[in-house]
This record gives sequence, C-alpha cells and structure tokens, in this order.
Amino acid sequence: MSDTPTFETLLVERTGRRLTITMNRPEVLNAFGGPMHREIVDALAFARDDTGSDVVVITGAGRAFSAGGDIDGMRRVIEAPETFDTEVEDARALIYTLLDIEKPVIARINGPAVGLGATIALFCDVTFASETAKIGDPHVTIGLVAGDGGAIIWPVLVGLHRAKEYLFTGEILTARKAAEIGLVNHVLAEDALDDAVDAFCDRLLAGATEAIRGTKIVMNMELKRLAHAMMDPGLALEAQTVRSADHRARVEAFLAKSKKT
Repeated sequence: MSDTPTFETLLVERTGRRLTITMNRPEVLNAFGGPMHREIVDALAFARDDTGSDVVVITGAGRAFSAGGDIDGMRRVIEAPETFDTEVEDARALIYTLLDIEKPVIARINGPAVGLGATIALFCDVTFASETAKIGDPHVTIGLVAGDGGAIIWPVLVGLHRAKEYLFTGEILTARKAAEIGLVNHVLAEDALDDAVDAFCDRLLAGATEAIRGTKIVMNMELKRLAHAMMDPGLALEAQTVRSADHRARVEAFLAKSKKT
C-alpha cells in the first residue's frame, strides 16, 4: 500500500527517492479552483515532511502546468469578496510551505504556467520548461494586484526593472524568452523534457543529500525574508482590488468574450 496521500485535484507519487506532485485538473488546464488551493498546501507539507524522498518534482497533467486562477471562481469571489479573505491564509501558506521544503524542488513546466501557476513554478529551485510552454503573471490584466507571490519572485530572478515591465503589463512570455532573461533554467523540445528532468533528478539523488539540503537552506534565507515581509501587504492590496469596479468590469468582459468564441 502506498503511503502517499490521495487528493481530489492532485496526484502524489513516489518513485524511488523522488516524489512527484501533479496538478490534475487537465480539463481546465489545471486552473486553481475548488479544493485545489488547500490541497496544494497539504501536498507541499507532505513533501516537506516526507522521509521517503530527497527530490520533489512539481508538474501538471495534460497540456498545461497551471493556467492560474479559475475565472468562474473569480466571478464568484466578486459577488462574495469575503470568500477571498478566507483564501488568503492558503495563499500565504502555499509560498511559506514551498520555501520550507529543504530538499530540492524541480518544476517540470510542460505547458502554460500563468498567474499563480507561474508563481509556483518560479518558487521552485530549478525549472525545466517545454519549448511549447508560456509563462506570465497577468494579474493586472484582470484588475488585480500581483499579491500572491509574483511581485516577490520575479525581481529576484530577472531584476527589478524587468520584473516591473512584465508585471505591469501582464505579458505572457514564450519559454525561450523566459530562459533568455533568466526566468527559467532550461528549455527543451517537448519530447526531451522528461529525459532532462529525470537526468537532473538522478544527478541530485546521487549527490550528497545533506550538503545539498544545507546549501538550499542558506540560499533560501533571503527569499524567505522577502516572502515574510511582502506576502501580507501584497495579499491585502490584492484583496482591495478584488472589490474594485475595474476588476469586476474586466472579469465580465473576459466572460462575455469567452461566450462569443
């Protein structure tokens, strides 16, 4: 019997000393909605505490890593904004728990990683992207502050000016462009992605586990400091925009356009 947990929206599997967390809502491009916000936190907590693994891989089922927020869920939050306030704790816990995993966490970006999906991928330690993937944080395009982690991790990876350019516009980048500016580590042909991820995981698993973990702990200290300083104000500002007329108008326009296409 497997000792890995079972979730409604995620798959958690262990192969040898490698643990893989797969976001599993392929019918909606692994968008976050329903129980997935809470389940991803629980899965990351399991990965953090799992004594049976030394490397963690995060990926998505089907043709996407994660499309980020569920637009129908946003509409429901507009009508009952207090529900967003209850999600804030999950949003905070997601980033803190991911950063607390001492073992290396690898992002296998098999397709679009957008919004919260991009944030999760970029907070991983090393990123491998399919050349068909696209990456971006379009919070502002639907009238929201990028408060759930993007404003923390993008400047760390690509510098403040570049991060401002992409977060102010919500531009979606190709995987090649993301690699060019240092947002992701590696871009592979779609049929080469798995071999590259497997080879890197095997290399880490053959390495000095304690030394790798200790090195990550030291390197993550500044990132943790930033996260603990910025998550609360970021989420508070995002909560304000959840209640804004601009956000409502942009979501309604998106839904109306979707119905026509």
